[in-house]
Amino acid sequence: MQVSVSVSEENAEQEPPAQQVSAFLERRREQIAQRWADAALFRTVFTVSRDEAVEAGRSVAAALAAVAAAGRLDDIRASGFAAVRDQLGRMAASRGRMGIDADGLADEVAALREPVTDLLRAEFPDPCAPEAQECVLALTVLMGTLRLVVLETTVSAGEEVIARQREQLHEVATPVIKLWESTVAVPLIGTLDSARSQVVMESLLDAIVAERARFAILDITGVPTVDSLVAQHLMKTVAAARLMGAECIVSGIRPAIAQTIVQLGIDLGTVLTRASLADALAYALSRQGVEIAPLRAADAGAR
Repeated sequence: MQVSVSVSEENAEQEPPAQQVSAFLERRREQIAQRWADAALFRTVFTVSRDEAVEAGRSVAAALAAVAAAGRLDDIRASGFAAVRDQLGRMAASRGRMGIDADGLADEVAALREPVTDLLRAEFPDPCAPEAQECVLALTVLMGTLRLVVLETTVSAGEEVIARQREQLHEVATPVIKLWESTVAVPLIGTLDSARSQVVMESLLDAIVAERARFAILDITGVPTVDSLVAQHLMKTVAAARLMGAECIVSGIRPAIAQTIVQLGIDLGTVLTRASLADALAYALSRQGVEIAPLRAADAGAR
């Protein structure tokens, strides 16, 4: 008597579950994409055309097939994911802008598993057979890895946004002001760390070039404390300004900060300092031959 063996059963005997899942994803990619296009993750992101959602679904299914073919079902660094990381990141960012948090996004990715699992079970004459269960388990692991990839991409994108915002805040918090012809100033407010010091230096040097400044004033009136690290950053900025042909003046050294500098043994002997921004500006103007005369009482009354 001849016993007939189905294609799925024959494949189960010849190939490991990961390879069967890969072949299934390639074979049913169009059907998977059509079902995913109606899922919340794809439907709410690709709102202009359903065809866009279907095409995105095809790309993700193809990536999963490549990962399964490599036997790296639980590896979020599998090369197969590289082709869709940017796409998944944009989708996750789009959902984030709609108010979906990480947990909600994870649930939406998890919801993609059920329609694929239903299609996979239909491939087997007996969905409860051990071979079928092994393939379903492999697919479950793969879909779980996809969820981790999406969440990791979301976190990375969020960190990049935070880094860009931090850089923008540094730039906003360190404006360069033109006080007079050939004179610029940077009023520093808050803690001066390494990252912000670099922004200060770059902004000041750019302003020196753009304004052809001969004098640059660093006003630290708004800096709460000065330690050895802050002093080192100031010294570097002063040295860089000198290399650009500008004389740098540090102003706003309050009595408490002066005492701290002395106690720490910090040598600012090579740095030109003034008590206030006004004093520093008066010095810069005097060096340019500009005289500042007090307003006479008669002129003040006329005004």
